[in-house]
Amino acid sequence: MDKLKDTLDHISDLDPAALQRAQARLNSLTKPPGSLGRLEDIARRLVAITGAARPRVARKTLIVMAADHGVADEGVSAYPQEVTRQMVLNFRRGGAAINVLARHAGARLLVVDIGVKGDCGAPHKETFLVQKIAPSTRNFARESAMTREQAAASVRSGIEIVEREIARGAEMIATGDMGIANTAASSAIVAAMTGRDPAEVTGCGTGITDAAHAKKIEVIRRALKLHGLTPDTSRPKLDALDVLAKVGGFEIGGLAGVILGAAAARRPVVLDGFISGAAALIAWGLCPKVSQFCFAAHRSVEVGHHAALEKLGLQPLVDFDLRLGEGTGAALAMHLIEAAARIYHEMATFGEAGVSEKGA
Repeated sequence: MDKLKDTLDHISDLDPAALQRAQARLNSLTKPPGSLGRLEDIARRLVAITGAARPRVARKTLIVMAADHGVADEGVSAYPQEVTRQMVLNFRRGGAAINVLARHAGARLLVVDIGVKGDCGAPHKETFLVQKIAPSTRNFARESAMTREQAAASVRSGIEIVEREIARGAEMIATGDMGIANTAASSAIVAAMTGRDPAEVTGCGTGITDAAHAKKIEVIRRALKLHGLTPDTSRPKLDALDVLAKVGGFEIGGLAGVILGAAAARRPVVLDGFISGAAALIAWGLCPKVSQFCFAAHRSVEVGHHAALEKLGLQPLVDFDLRLGEGTGAALAMHLIEAAARIYHEMATFGEAGVSEKGA
């Protein structure tokens, strides 16, 4: 059976009964009902996602997908394209922000070259994979970023990678990215999937000038028109795989696969920022149930991230004005999610502690 179809078929809704059981236990813990706020909501969802009476999320894997984008030729980024490869090498040496924060979170960091232009070195099964679909997408301002077959291959690659991580014991999955010009691809995806005008969902990415920002918006607007992805209430629901193929990136497709594969295996997924939000929209377009398995780590400074989270129905856990990517926000949010799990199965109940419950 096709890997993608099989994965989609295994994603189901959360069990309302599991949510009710979790709420009953939370109400029995030595605290006023609801007094731990959103930590309690996280705990409820972890019970329903995993199906476990006492969910564990201590074994964490953060997957960073890296790829290049042909649309960089349009001058939509402040950095040259070779920075993608250079940063992957930095990840491999352990010198990037995500290396620091993943270590702090106690998370295994796995970097994947799924479409970087150039050689990033030999794969290492523990830390670095090479699953290159192609050395960069094409320039979506002039032609489709990739073929439909390549788009599907990128999603399948993400599914296979997360399945291997889960087989080795991963209990919580987080997403990260690297790719010069990937905010342009993400803006195009968000505009297409939400029906928003590109000006509403396109930010300054790595720090481009006002003139370059205006050009970036115009490039995306022209691309959406070229590919027939402009808002049209008369058309049927968009084909998410088609959107990915026309204006997306290999790392975005790979992350969509990671999200889908984790959901099918009933593992919580911690989404990083804007690029992960675009990937989640592709995953959601393929299977709307997938958003139930996702936690939005933070709200990026990138304006398009706000639109993506709204469409997905997700509320960010923190808002730290982050815009780096790499999975940095997801690494920070893992602490909060693990804290919620520990509260749920380590706190004493009123009965266990001999504490009187609230009176009538």
